[in-house]
Amino acid sequence: MMKRIAVLTTGGDAPGMNAAIRSVVRTAIYHNVEVLGVFHGWSGLINEELKLLDRRAVSGIINQGGTILRTTRCREFHTEEGKQRAFETIKRHAIDGMVVIGGNGSFAGAHEFFKRYNVRCIGVPASIDNDINGIDLTFGADTAVNTALSAIDNIRDTSTSMERIFVIEVMGRNTGYIALTVALAGGCEDIIIPERSYDLEAICQDIARGNARGKASWIIVVAEGAASATEIARKITDKTSLETRPVVLGHIQRGGRPTAYSRELALRLGYEAVIRLLAGEYDEAVGISGNKIVTVNLELAIQKKSLDVERIYKLIRILT
Repeated sequence: MMKRIAVLTTGGDAPGMNAAIRSVVRTAIYHNVEVLGVFHGWSGLINEELKLLDRRAVSGIINQGGTILRTTRCREFHTEEGKQRAFETIKRHAIDGMVVIGGNGSFAGAHEFFKRYNVRCIGVPASIDNDINGIDLTFGADTAVNTALSAIDNIRDTSTSMERIFVIEVMGRNTGYIALTVALAGGCEDIIIPERSYDLEAICQDIARGNARGKASWIIVVAEGAASATEIARKITDKTSLETRPVVLGHIQRGGRPTAYSRELALRLGYEAVIRLLAGEYDEAVGISGNKIVTVNLELAIQKKSLDVERIYKLIRILT
């Protein structure tokens, strides 16, 4: 029987993490289980940065971006010494299970921790990259997409007014999910993403042909893991002699108030994580698939997630 669990947020922050923390804490307390909040992710577990959380500790955070538990990327946890120190913290504080809120890298750490020390972990998928295999959507991704889309809508206005080409770089690390989604929803002319090779010469030819027909504005979305907006913009100017401006949206996509969908999903999954942990399930992630809550083994969840790239890319090209 579980009497005490820990909750931590690791890796990059994502809008909705606070809602998930709130859900985990209040669900556990409802079932008479204590919750220790671990600050600064795996680093906090190694350095024993823990605090007992009650209902009031998570009051008023549901609408806040970021994470009240803070988060870091911890290299030390990838060492045997780091994992050992984290496990010693688990034992000293009599922690029976853990809820790990994060993305692909966070789940990889949780899976290794389970294999090495049999620490019972449940993953809650929080990532702007939507990079967890076996589920439809991570919470935080919807907020990040809407933030990027709002910026692209604004840039479209000035692109049309000043008759310029813009190359907009969005986040996404090794996945083109954000770029693909905002390019379609924003009516953008082309994309450059890790999952698909691109031909800059062909892109420049399209721009030149469009310019000859009187099309004076153009927006290309670039995923950060595929290319640099600054470099692409420079090459387009060199090849077409048309003024091209790079825009790097950067970390504005991580922050801000979570959308209703990100909050709802975070709350549902935080609750489900605790229920599954109390039922004796572990080494898996909870997620949504076909609008139903499902579980995915962590070993499967951390594998590369495939996107329906060609179908969506074709649609982008047809509609522009």
